[in-house]
Amino acid sequence: MSSFERASPALKEILLRIYNAEKPIEVDHHLYEFGSVEYYIKSSASEPFTYLSISTPLLSRGVFLSYGLSPYTLQMIRDISIDALDIVEPPTDGYQLTLRLDFSKLPHNKESLKVITEVSSVQAVILSSQLKEMLQNVNSWDISQGMYKPIKLIYHPREPFYVIRQPEKIVAVFPMRFKDHSDVIIATSFFQELMDVGSSGKWAKVPPCNWSPIPPPELRGEPFEDLSTNGGFVSFDIASHHVEGKRLDKTVWSLLNFYAYVKHHVKCTRGFIQRRMRSRMDSLVQVPSSVI
Repeated sequence: MSSFERASPALKEILLRIYNAEKPIEVDHHLYEFGSVEYYIKSSASEPFTYLSISTPLLSRGVFLSYGLSPYTLQMIRDISIDALDIVEPPTDGYQLTLRLDFSKLPHNKESLKVITEVSSVQAVILSSQLKEMLQNVNSWDISQGMYKPIKLIYHPREPFYVIRQPEKIVAVFPMRFKDHSDVIIATSFFQELMDVGSSGKWAKVPPCNWSPIPPPELRGEPFEDLSTNGGFVSFDIASHHVEGKRLDKTVWSLLNFYAYVKHHVKCTRGFIQRRMRSRMDSLVQVPSSVI
């Protein structure tokens, strides 16, 4: 499923087409993707540069974030390719970041594909850096009645989730909503499996998963419409060792894509059940035919 990938498949395809062209080509294209991500790709036949502008959603408007992109994020982007990539200041109006790409400076080998793939992943770097900053700075935000105030995050407009910092852990809470009752049954069964698997010794190092049909105490006082669900609430307890070193990137990306993963699981399970039912029906129809 494309939303699980850090690299945008559609953006990667466009950049590869520009890179593989025998001479500079004209491209003036807007691209919109899951999570309110927008790209603007502009390439001219009269110059060797390709300009890529990127806009990603602000995950939360209720918390303080540093102005613009952090120096750490910008350096990660620059490190993709020192020769072929420059950050344009200021960015194109309406976008958070504009890159100037010179594909003529890329070697014609596997390294070029690696660089283009990483460029196509820049939106993931920007989104992840927002959540990283929240997790690192959340201690400075409001505390009432001995509890940390929940931070509402919106990656997709209709799928908010919450992050709550507690003294020894971070709790991520996902209100789950489904259109069909059959999807609710499949999903709640899946959540029960996640709880059972997470409690086994083999998976002791992963964040523990909890599911409840009612909101957890940490969400008391949040808007009623955000807490009205038909699939309950899934929460993950994230300890300090889950956000150390390279694990931080994996944890952040997993949180951002949890809704997409659940939807994908429900869709695949529903398809599997339907195929089994059709197969069973075909076999039942064949039995009377063989008797006759």
